[in-house]
Amino acid sequence: MLKTDKIYVAGHRGMVGSACVRALRAAGFENIVTRTHSELDLLDPAAVRAFYEAEKPDVAIIAAARVGGIGANSAANSQFLYENELIALNTVWSAAETGVKRLLFLGSTCIYPRMAPQPIPESALLTSELEKTNEGYALAKISGLKLCEFLRRERGLVYHSLMPTNLYGPGDNYDTEHGHVLPTMIRKFETARVNGNQTVTLWGSGSPLREFLHVDDLASACLFLLEMENPPDLVNVGSGREVTIRQLAEMVKEATGSQAFIEWDRTKPDGTPRKLCDTRLIRKLGWAPKIDLTAGLRRTVDEYRAEVASGRVRV
Repeated sequence: MLKTDKIYVAGHRGMVGSACVRALRAAGFENIVTRTHSELDLLDPAAVRAFYEAEKPDVAIIAAARVGGIGANSAANSQFLYENELIALNTVWSAAETGVKRLLFLGSTCIYPRMAPQPIPESALLTSELEKTNEGYALAKISGLKLCEFLRRERGLVYHSLMPTNLYGPGDNYDTEHGHVLPTMIRKFETARVNGNQTVTLWGSGSPLREFLHVDDLASACLFLLEMENPPDLVNVGSGREVTIRQLAEMVKEATGSQAFIEWDRTKPDGTPRKLCDTRLIRKLGWAPKIDLTAGLRRTVDEYRAEVASGRVRV
């Protein structure tokens, strides 16, 4: 990838896309193209095709998606499938049809089966049933990565996919009803600290094991793979460290300084019991994360407070 390449980042206002833009600029890439949803509807195939034809990017990073936590996904699997399928197929197919030579498609480790071997290797894809609570989102992401794989095989395009573990960091969505577990915890504990609340209620039993990666580490992995001449079709990106949701709650509580008692609502779902990426492939290629979870949580809490103070927080 050349410093003069025109790079399109889809989803630049989201947590992942904005981190990619920051990383690109820090690395000296200035010819970055972005569009807001009001400027380009990624659900509209004709509009996406016209955008690619007009801008002619050399590289595309597809970080756009409709995302949410267990509650949002399980309540609207059809909508998550429909919107994410269209985003994936429109952005990848039109890129191929208009001459984009290089494309990185970002998915999620929810593409892997519910009972996949742990840590989850890339080879576990499509070996058994998916987790029902986010099946729609997972199927859409699988379609996108398979389209990249087929186009690479058939046309020789360097279209490849990256599957990150659970992410956190600046620009996250702090909606406590529909957001992911970690930003939801940050908002709940920080609200409890500010308001002097005695109790914070969290979903499930606290027993599932999860892995978390700071979004700036993910962005560095994206650039690392884009600089490779012949990257793998599919590669996992994670921290390699797992914690229980209960342990995570205690870490977030400490990072915020909240004194609230934690109450677990066992009427709510836990989701997949364990999900840890097998990251041996990307580590063998030469990449490793740099941001420790404890330090990353402190940074993220500080950033959340700054976002709240400035009115920029996403809820």
